[in-house]
Amino acid sequence: MNQKLIECLAHSVKGKLLRTIAEQERVTTKELAQIISILPQASLYRYLKKMVDAGLIKVVEENQIRNVKEKVYGMAIDLDTELKKIAEDTSGATFLAQFQNFTNGIMDEFQTYLKDNEIPTNGFAFGFGMLPIHVTNKEAWELYQKIEELLQPYHNNPLTHDRELRNFAMIFTPPATE
Repeated sequence: MNQKLIECLAHSVKGKLLRTIAEQERVTTKELAQIISILPQASLYRYLKKMVDAGLIKVVEENQIRNVKEKVYGMAIDLDTELKKIAEDTSGATFLAQFQNFTNGIMDEFQTYLKDNEIPTNGFAFGFGMLPIHVTNKEAWELYQKIEELLQPYHNNPLTHDRELRNFAMIFTPPATE
């Protein structure tokens, strides 16, 4: 199991960076900054360094532009193969690690937000809740697909300065044992 990959994918921005590099095959820091325009440049460089150090991406080229070397990034791993390996590992320990990284990613987002912001008292900024439902496995899968379909138009919205990145997380818990 590639723990560093799971951790990267659990982080919303690092995950987007990784997927962008995989899709583009070769991409400069400047191009990444344009794609994720609201990310501070210092954070972008820090995330890229961590991903290089973790062996997920690599510098495939350096171009001299005036007094600065522009780095071009590419994948250091075969992302599709690694994702298949993770998906094929059905051990409880692997699934638990994936779930912990998923929930840690959510916790990191909340901690970062709450460190710099007060909890909003009016207007909707974020929220969480739980609604017990009684469904079969088939019905749970159908519900998941319907929710994903409902969210798809919002997923495709372009990121702008007045449209903030928000993550919608869904968790279907295992059946409760009585």
